[in-house]
Amino acid sequence: MPTSDLEQGSQAEGGRRHETPIRSGTPHIASSRRRRHTRPRCRGAADLGGPHLTRPDLVRPCGNARDRHAVHDALPPPRRGLTADDVKFSFDRYRGAANKILKDKVRAVQVVDPLRVRFVLKEPWPDFLTFYASPATGAGWIVPKKYVESVGDEGFKKAPVGAGPYRFVSFTPGVELVMEAFDGYWRKAPSVKRLVFKSVPEESTRLAMLKRGEADIAYSIRGALAEELQRTPGLTLKPTIPHGVQWVNFVDQWDPKSPWADRRVRQAANHTLDRNALNQAETLGFSRITASIVPHIFESAWQPPLWSHDPAKAKKLLAEAGYPNGFNAGDYTVDSSYASVGEAIVNYLGAVGIIAKVRPLERAAFFTQYREKKLHNLVQSGSGAAGNAATRIEAFVSAEGLYTYGSYPDIEGLFREQAVERDPRRREATLVKLQQLVHDKAVFAPIWELGFLNGAGPRVAESGLGLIAGHAYSAPYEDLRLK
Repeated sequence: MPTSDLEQGSQAEGGRRHETPIRSGTPHIASSRRRRHTRPRCRGAADLGGPHLTRPDLVRPCGNARDRHAVHDALPPPRRGLTADDVKFSFDRYRGAANKILKDKVRAVQVVDPLRVRFVLKEPWPDFLTFYASPATGAGWIVPKKYVESVGDEGFKKAPVGAGPYRFVSFTPGVELVMEAFDGYWRKAPSVKRLVFKSVPEESTRLAMLKRGEADIAYSIRGALAEELQRTPGLTLKPTIPHGVQWVNFVDQWDPKSPWADRRVRQAANHTLDRNALNQAETLGFSRITASIVPHIFESAWQPPLWSHDPAKAKKLLAEAGYPNGFNAGDYTVDSSYASVGEAIVNYLGAVGIIAKVRPLERAAFFTQYREKKLHNLVQSGSGAAGNAATRIEAFVSAEGLYTYGSYPDIEGLFREQAVERDPRRREATLVKLQQLVHDKAVFAPIWELGFLNGAGPRVAESGLGLIAGHAYSAPYEDLRLK
């Protein structure tokens, strides 16, 4: 293997941010790895280098585009950089996470000149830049308009181009993605000349590849395999703590005929879980136990008291709800990458009489069915999206959220109230009250803020793991180095 190549093994074919199916047009396995920025910035106008210019009324945020952001051979010579036309085109084309709220609140996108774009909002919206210009969504991913129009959406999927540190070479679905360094990248030329991403669903196979030198970086190695990685000479365990909270979603709680409609049943489920034991067994203690689906570092996050592991209390709550002997809870649907976590949780539930069956789905199928509201009973959910408390609540709690199966009037009222509140203190107070209601109603059974365990091989001088706080994978790509 040439020393200028670096190979990475990932746990699934689908990308991490499954709520953003249309982003920069890169294949999913690549889009899940493209968090290369070292600080939060707009990936729309301001991702092209300029500052955010926001009027006091918060209605007309503007950004500047820098002409040094060259596109990867997207157009015949003379090549050009991304422009404000590309920003407007990409926003109009976007259909991913938070698409509805963005389109509902943005009145117009105006091209001021080739390097400046203005977003005109229908009303003041404090979260515009968080929804548009951070990894909370994929709305700020910019594609070159002329190239997309010349090849069409299908052609762009087969041969995507962008302005990042690596250019697309080839993609074999379910097998591998190959990218090569783009020396014209504005920040600096990458050190590693070629990146190869291999889709390897089995953890044991990823670890074996790392040990044999067939991979330089392996993502998501848990439990006993992570302990083996730690013991293996030449290999390095590289845990990261992303914005990734995982939780159990009681998606049928709005069906009055479902046992999950009773808050006491949802509380009982929370008390069955021994989160500390699960943390040690699966992530070697690197996860952070939580009682919220909002990461503790997010703006306006409220941290509830942790749920105790108390099977006796769980049984008492079940009896009070009319289920002294428990009940058949049906399927427990989970992304197959985390089936082992699902098995452990189902065992905890079964200990108090809540009988469920693990139903693992391949990642793409899981998120498609989740998004289309086809899953029932119990769903092991999660999100690693960046943002703030409002963006996390929008996707998973508010009535119009991409993964929301229902909502409560008091929660929905507070969500709408905070969305238009311009006073930061009052808005945060509203968001805290909303999160308290989510906890009091036991809408979810939060598990943890995931400790994401990865491994690096002996050839790697800089894996990029952990360079960007809150990001699970290797990044920025241009900072990766081999010895």
